[in-house]
Amino acid sequence: MELTEIASLSGKGGLYKVVGPTKGGAILEALDTTKARVVVSASQRVSVLSEISIYTTTKEGTVALHDVLKSIYKDFKNDLGVDANADASELKSFLKSVLPEYDEERVYVSDIKKLVKWYAILLQYAPEVFEANSKTEKETQSK
Repeated sequence: MELTEIASLSGKGGLYKVVGPTKGGAILEALDTTKARVVVSASQRVSVLSEISIYTTTKEGTVALHDVLKSIYKDFKNDLGVDANADASELKSFLKSVLPEYDEERVYVSDIKKLVKWYAILLQYAPEVFEANSKTEKETQSK
């Protein structure tokens, strides 16, 4: 599974696998043990993870979520040392250690909580996302 196949649905917690299109939207399947399926219309806010980025203070202005997840995996693997229920300063410190140039004014604590939750879900239900990243990185370095 890749980030292009995983989505977030506004107003719903968790992550979803994009199963396929419908005439007016898409079918999503929960990335958890329930495997509950949801049919979403084109008017609902569905965000594919490969299209999400985090605001930074750099010239580019953003960093792809994919790169942030890769950095977290490289530094922390299975133990972030923080969870989504941690206090605001702890969550900000965590993101600062992973992405020092993140824009503290435009990235809210709720965004960091979501990042931590998503990371845990991906690690548990779609670890191949990180394995694929590691393989690609190793192949690039060996060339």
